[in-house]
Order: sequence, then C-alpha cells, then structure tokens
Amino acid sequence: MTRPARQPVSSDALRPHHPVDQAQGRRQMFASRVLRFIPVVANPRSGCGGLVLERLCAAYANFGLHTLVVDASDQARAPSELVAFDLSEGIEKLSDHVSYMPARGLPLTYVDARGSCGGLLDALADASPQSDTILIHASASELVRLFGQRARAHGLRPLVFTNDMAEGLTDAYAAVKILSQRGGWMSYDLLVCATPDSTQAEAVSQRLARCADDFLGVAQRSAQMLDPREASVTDPSARFMELAAALLHSALPLTLGDSAFDNLMSPGAALPARVASALN
Repeated sequence: MTRPARQPVSSDALRPHHPVDQAQGRRQMFASRVLRFIPVVANPRSGCGGLVLERLCAAYANFGLHTLVVDASDQARAPSELVAFDLSEGIEKLSDHVSYMPARGLPLTYVDARGSCGGLLDALADASPQSDTILIHASASELVRLFGQRARAHGLRPLVFTNDMAEGLTDAYAAVKILSQRGGWMSYDLLVCATPDSTQAEAVSQRLARCADDFLGVAQRSAQMLDPREASVTDPSARFMELAAALLHSALPLTLGDSAFDNLMSPGAALPARVASALN
C-alpha cells in the first residue's frame, strides 16, 4: 500500500500565534484582567462614611491599586445626567489612585423584573476598566439588590461600620439583619469609628457581635477601631491593612470583557466630567 505523499508544513503553522495588531495584543492581555467589588454598608447616622472610604482607598493605594468609590448612599450627590448615555462620564478622578462616582439613586435605574440591580456592576466594570478595586457604598437593601446571588455563590463578606453611639449601633444591627435575611450574608467585618479614649467603642463592638449571633446567627469575623482624628495623610495601620487585604480576598471578582476594552481604548473614555473633593 502506497502512503500518500506528506504535504509540506506551512511556515505559518510553525510561527507563534502572535497578535495580528497592537489592539488584539492588548485585548488578549485584557481578557485576564479582573476587577474586585467590595460592599461597604452605609450607616447614615454614624457620620463616618467618608472616613471609612478614605482609609480604604489609602490602604489600596499602598498596595499599588486604583480604587473607584461608587457612593450610592442617601447622603451622596445624584450622579451626572450624562451617565444615562455614558456611565464613565460620572466618574471623577481625585488622584492617581482614587476615583469617585456620586451615585445616589443609580442602582434602581438598573433594576430588572426580579428586583436585581446586578447589571450596574457589569456596567461599572465596563465604565472603569482602569480600576483594580471598586468600593460600593450603599444601604444594606441596595447592596442585596446589587450583589444578589453572586454574593451567595462567592461567599462575599461586607464591611459594616458604626460610631460608638446608640444610634450608630442601631443602624448597624438593622443593616446586618437585612443582609442576613434578604441576602443570606452570614458574616461581616466591623469598623467602629471612635477615639482611642472612647469608653463605649469596645462595648458597641461586643454588643453588635452578640446580638448578630444570638438573634440572627450571623458571625462578626473581625472588629477594630478607626480614629476619626487620624490625619488623612497618615498611612493606615498594619492591622487595618490586614483588614483591607482580607476584604480584597473575599471581594466579588469580575473579568473585564470586550466592551470594557473598547471603552478604555476610545479617545477620552473614562475621563471625569468634573473633579471635586467628594469623600468629605
């Protein structure tokens, strides 16, 4: 039996599969890029939301990460009208490592027939592909609508904060109750904003942990104090950096897609519409 003649191997078959152009090369690198979303539960009566967000941004800047703060709390400004056409137009660049987006009321504009606002997370990833971490500061009910089933599947753990006063503790417990009963989130980390000489801070932390466990079956994974008098230029403590790293480890990861790549490559994309001191 005569074997068929072996066909010559094309030189193209031996050549490495390099990108055909620069854009394709960048797109290949983009396919493995991941953003991480961290839920931060708003506590309107504690008066320390800006401090918590500022310290988290400082921690992630020390890690060399770029953070986008999406402030959907009731105290935040409404987003720019231009976000209805281009979400990136609502992002304000505050520094090389921090961007800010006022987003009061924005999640509900993405609500679907099932009550989920999860589409906003994908839209934010597309609008801010240069970010490494996105902090979502919102009420407990909005965080449940935003993260939904993704939170349960991933084991997401939110950050809860309060001051050392009764009203802050009440709001923190109410938030933990919503997170557990509506969202199935059964653990959280806690920050208590109080001066080192506070006589109530430790009691607040212990009482919230006890009530969450006894009445809701929810675990307070960690708790630490955050001094509101600490200067913003001060590097976060080693213990706070450990908390920031733990939150990053349990954050919701989203891989960037083609639309995010196209947004980043478009002229003028993801530029801030205006710059303001937004974390105060």
